[in-house]
Amino acid sequence: MPDMIKGDKEFENIPSTRSKALRINLNENIYGTFAEIGAGQETVRNFFRAGGASGTIAKTMSAYDKDFSDAIYGVESDSRYVTEARLKKMLNHEMELIEKRIDREKHPNKMFFAYANTVATIDFAKKYKGHGWVGIRYQTDPSEDYSEIILHIRFHENDAVAQQITLGLLGVNLIYGAYYKYDQPRKLLRYLYDHIDKDKIEIDTINFSGPKFKDVDNRLMSLQLIKNGMTEAVIFGPDGNNILPARLLYKKNILALRGSFRPVTKVNIDMFEKSYEMFLAENKVEKDRTEVIFEITLSNLKAEGEIDEEDFMYRARLLCSLGHTVMISNFQEYYKVVEYFSRYTKMRLGLAMGVNNLVDIFDEKYYRHLSGGILEAFGKLFFKDLKVYLYPTYNSETDTYTTSDNLKVHPRMKELYKFFKYNGKVVDIENFNPDILNIFSREVLEMIENGKEGWEDMLPEGVADIIKQKQLFSCKQQPQKATS
Repeated sequence: MPDMIKGDKEFENIPSTRSKALRINLNENIYGTFAEIGAGQETVRNFFRAGGASGTIAKTMSAYDKDFSDAIYGVESDSRYVTEARLKKMLNHEMELIEKRIDREKHPNKMFFAYANTVATIDFAKKYKGHGWVGIRYQTDPSEDYSEIILHIRFHENDAVAQQITLGLLGVNLIYGAYYKYDQPRKLLRYLYDHIDKDKIEIDTINFSGPKFKDVDNRLMSLQLIKNGMTEAVIFGPDGNNILPARLLYKKNILALRGSFRPVTKVNIDMFEKSYEMFLAENKVEKDRTEVIFEITLSNLKAEGEIDEEDFMYRARLLCSLGHTVMISNFQEYYKVVEYFSRYTKMRLGLAMGVNNLVDIFDEKYYRHLSGGILEAFGKLFFKDLKVYLYPTYNSETDTYTTSDNLKVHPRMKELYKFFKYNGKVVDIENFNPDILNIFSREVLEMIENGKEGWEDMLPEGVADIIKQKQLFSCKQQPQKATS
């Protein structure tokens, strides 16, 4: 099969939106359908205006009326239309139609695609700025299976027409990138913002799948969204795929654990298990309406000022192997984490942390950029229905535990700390495992890197095996012992 998609050297400089659409139109083998619901036919309009669209566009449609939409794509069980499930139904339906109606024998070189979006723009009251799902299912060779890119966007502009224009630009960038940047998914991701200011639109979820992206790890793509300033936080599940934050967190009780998890140890898991038991015992906290989030901040991924992506993948894989949901954020301060969760829920929030983390929270240096200083930060942190579950530390020299009762904060912060402590905002995890308090991630990491023995017992079951098998954290294979 001849190479249908040629290189992109002639477009080293960012091509215009018209140039992108025209290049797609002039490729006689690219052929497909546009289905856009909720914000007009903004993407396909760019292809019509560019010229030569008759050789690219098999059909374009927009089923605004809900009854018409339901008749075409089926009824959603939750009666919602701006959802990932709706988008996938649109892609499925349109792709089936083009396969059914276009004879492959007559058109052996055609590379089919279906582009779709389902979007809600800003409301008249300008209270909800709008969001949407955008995706493409396509092939770059007629003989191959379909690949897919699906993303979720949040609008930040305050005008519906402006949002529609931005959506159209994004759609062209996505289709162009799918065909001419599929072998460079990181560049494809960055180029989605060609001719779009990042303060106009946020991409908070993206998933790549299919043969063109068989080697793409969506967790790493999540990290790129943060690195590129496309969003503030991303969440992915144990399967490695990105999860829409709103879908996961909406009206949920949330327990979050922040850490470097380099690597995840028995202490981390004990903190999770014990704080989770206490959180579920709280009033109005139901298990089926509760999510546990393991959060890693961007600052915990940096090595010498740069983000160590390989190291990030090690941590992510280990947490996912234990069945946990992971959030990557650029929030340095805890109050920003709480503000983020508060976008999606008014229910109970819990933060599980060690003593040193709580002491850091009461350090004024982290809040000098706020006009109200630490008081402003604490107003944002604790005014919600939030509680801190504190995991103790152990001093072997003095044979004592540090808890909320005897931890030391800066003298100026003592009264502030007492206020939150005695108002029940800080509670101790009392049923912890005292036998593991001498485990520290940094010491485990040093042992792994230096090929020392004994670190395996410091990690949750199965984690050491993964580290050895994948040689994570520069793990050195131990020589096999001779048997008699």
